[in-house]
Amino acid sequence: MTGAFAGERVVVTGAGHGIGAALAEAYAAEGARVLVNDLDAEAARAVADRIGGLAHPGDAASTEGIAALLAHARAELGGIDTYCANAGIGTGGGPDAGPAAWATAWDVNVMSHVRAAEQLLPEWLERGSGRFLATVSAAGLLTMLGAAPYAVTKHGALAFAEWLAATYRHRGLRVHALCPQGVRTRMLAATGTAGEVLLTPTAIEPADAARAALRAVTAEEFLILPHPEVAEYYAARATTPDRWIDGMNRLQQTIEQKEGPA
Repeated sequence: MTGAFAGERVVVTGAGHGIGAALAEAYAAEGARVLVNDLDAEAARAVADRIGGLAHPGDAASTEGIAALLAHARAELGGIDTYCANAGIGTGGGPDAGPAAWATAWDVNVMSHVRAAEQLLPEWLERGSGRFLATVSAAGLLTMLGAAPYAVTKHGALAFAEWLAATYRHRGLRVHALCPQGVRTRMLAATGTAGEVLLTPTAIEPADAARAALRAVTAEEFLILPHPEVAEYYAARATTPDRWIDGMNRLQQTIEQKEGPA
């Protein structure tokens, strides 16, 4: 078996569709042995069959679900070298989204990463190597109008990935945060007018995001920006925050005008 990741043992969550499926395909194409996880059992098996990998349908957010996923990976692959925490949920709305929506967004977009790291770190730190690839979003660096739970929890996911990297890099842990803007997935299709205004014009294919991720992993880069312009927006947000917020508010007004009267 040849390829940049020949023999690498990789787990990808939320890999039945979109970016997760593209990550699984990209790793497999480079020689990795891939375990595909998704709540959609049929989709997980279809991707696994297509790439010659293994499928583990199920929950990748709960402590129990992650434990079952990792046990399967260790039994079938002999261990885990890379864990792609890709599963996520695109919850819309604002403060009025409701407690259940906020709790689910927090559970899937943040705590799934925390729980996976809790269970992976003992093994990785003992052997002095391991790789954690978190699919975050440009929303974790910037924001996402119309989707407060999503924007807030993606900030949390980025913060946790950064903390992992800063805390354990000297012990062999490599961490990466994949932060694309629009990607042509089912999640983008569900963003409505806000997505049409903010994301659709520059949206890329899932395979483009996966290629950017593998390039950055090879180069040992923490922050992965498939849309290079996000770096400029991030710098503007940090250095001229009021100007940046004014610009985002103008976009919010554009969205409201397109949507029409409430």
